[in-house]
Amino acid sequence: MEFLYGRRPVLECLRAGRREHHRLLLADGVREGGIVGEIVAEAKRCGVPVRRKPRQALDSMTGRANHQGVVLQTGPYPYVPEYEAFDLGPDEEPIYLLLDLLQDPQNVGALLRAAEAVGVRCVFMQERRAVGITPAVVDSSAGAVEHLRVARVNNLVAAMRRLKEAGLWLCGLDAHPEALLPDEADLTGPLGLVIGSEGRGLRRLVREGCEVVMRLPMRGRVVSLNAATAGAIALYMAWQARGWSGFEG
Repeated sequence: MEFLYGRRPVLECLRAGRREHHRLLLADGVREGGIVGEIVAEAKRCGVPVRRKPRQALDSMTGRANHQGVVLQTGPYPYVPEYEAFDLGPDEEPIYLLLDLLQDPQNVGALLRAAEAVGVRCVFMQERRAVGITPAVVDSSAGAVEHLRVARVNNLVAAMRRLKEAGLWLCGLDAHPEALLPDEADLTGPLGLVIGSEGRGLRRLVREGCEVVMRLPMRGRVVSLNAATAGAIALYMAWQARGWSGFEG
């Protein structure tokens, strides 16, 4: 059982309808207008009981996180089974996202928010030595991860081999000096973007498992971008290479 917190993450979790929800908890004094009113209406639509609690009780449940007076007591995150994760589906040019041992919940959440925005088909993350989909990750993704398909695997390198056998072209994002610049890399077709961990980048075997490695050019004084920013840029490049497919606006 988990305690999700924050108004937008809780609303998106209820809307997604993928977890088993137990209770919606509102802090005493929180008014049921605006987005809180939407949350309460969605909870009632889903048959989720709504209860009032002292704000200190919500603080205790969430480790004093910024819950904004809203907490959802819910079941665990529904990871995608392996037999579904390796199915590329009907999309001729799907984008997959593979995370190589990312450990910062803020980075992971921000990156998953971008992944949902560009229509990533599935996200792969390694089960050990990496952050999973925790309440902190849900919060930092603004609830976007509740609409994503995420798979956890024992061995990312083995998963990369299976994805290549299924027809995916793997492009690693790394600051290696011999890596290609974006205009030299082909981001069309079935694509898997592989993002390295904060600080160390891609592990050697992961980098060697990619068909191509791409780096983002830098002209400023900072050494590098963080994983979330660099990954979001690469995701939008991949979507642009598809002519903004699916965008109706």
